[in-house]
Amino acid sequence: MTSTSRLYRGFEIYPLVYPHCTTQAGYGHNYDEGFDASVRITAPHADTDGSQGQVFRVPESHPFKNSGDARRASTVYAELLIDGGALHQSTLSER
Repeated sequence: MTSTSRLYRGFEIYPLVYPHCTTQAGYGHNYDEGFDASVRITAPHADTDGSQGQVFRVPESHPFKNSGDARRASTVYAELLIDGGALHQSTLSER
């Protein structure tokens, strides 16, 4: 799966989407159970080695029906975190 990011108010947003049920050894992926989502938010000009940033799980009581819904929800959740002041550039750059 390709890693796509977008820039929002100076922060990089990376949606993380994965199957709700883990894959068992010897079986294929189980996408019928839906998808969960998280989002990785990195500060502007963060190191490219991946050491900067934080990951937040999208709070949802039920799995998303498809990966597109999960990806959109993770982007919206990141924007809410950034707009709500839960993230500060200094907080992300200290990690």
